Amino acid sequence: MKRTERRHLKENELQTFAREARGRFEERKRETTGIAALLVVVGLLVGGYFVWRDRVETRAHALLAEALVVQAARIGTPAAPGTAGAGSLSFMTERERAQTALTKLKIAADAYPSSDAGIYARYQLAATYVELGNPASAAGEYQQVSERAGDKIYGQMARLGLAEARAIEGKYDEAITLFKELSQRKDGPLPVDGILMQLGRVYIDAGKRADAQQTFNRLVEEYPESPFIGDARKEIENLKKT
Repeated sequence: MKRTERRHLKENELQTFAREARGRFEERKRETTGIAALLVVVGLLVGGYFVWRDRVETRAHALLAEALVVQAARIGTPAAPGTAGAGSLSFMTERERAQTALTKLKIAADAYPSSDAGIYARYQLAATYVELGNPASAAGEYQQVSERAGDKIYGQMARLGLAEARAIEGKYDEAITLFKELSQRKDGPLPVDGILMQLGRVYIDAGKRADAQQTFNRLVEEYPESPFIGDARKEIENLKKT
């Protein structure tokens, strides 16, 4: 092969290599630009989500605050002008206050059901239903809190509230099942000795005296320093007498 032909061939190879290199560079450039644009979009979405969440929590807390103000309102005749408490919110009866709080708690709970403030509002809503003598409605609200809060503190407290509501309704088997489940969770935030005390009393209400005595015995044996120990021993003595 002549020198000139070899030179042309080499030049062609270099040109081909250069074209391929430019092509790869342009392709990588497009890919890099696309990734960068995607990251920008993701960043905007994440930032927007946090801004939205903060706004939701702020609005939810504002609604919850209105309800809590009602819950803390004074019972009695309105304070006279010029005296301490003048102009502050007050109600003539506890029932009137509870009914007003119920309305505001429901607004907060329904408006932002998945927010922390909304979950707490629903928990308070359930407790207020119990206060007003409506355990069936309370049970429904406690169930929603349990489903939304999961295994967090308010989820477990809601299951305890649900057990209490079922016991008030006279649905003892369901209440016993819930109390028993909670009493097995020694590593949880709820006091097991208190749960055992409630479980024993529900057993008595259900006519299951042997189960009640066994439950109180467990409380005495496993929690000798419990503040419920005196009540548990009294229940045991009463069960032995009858």
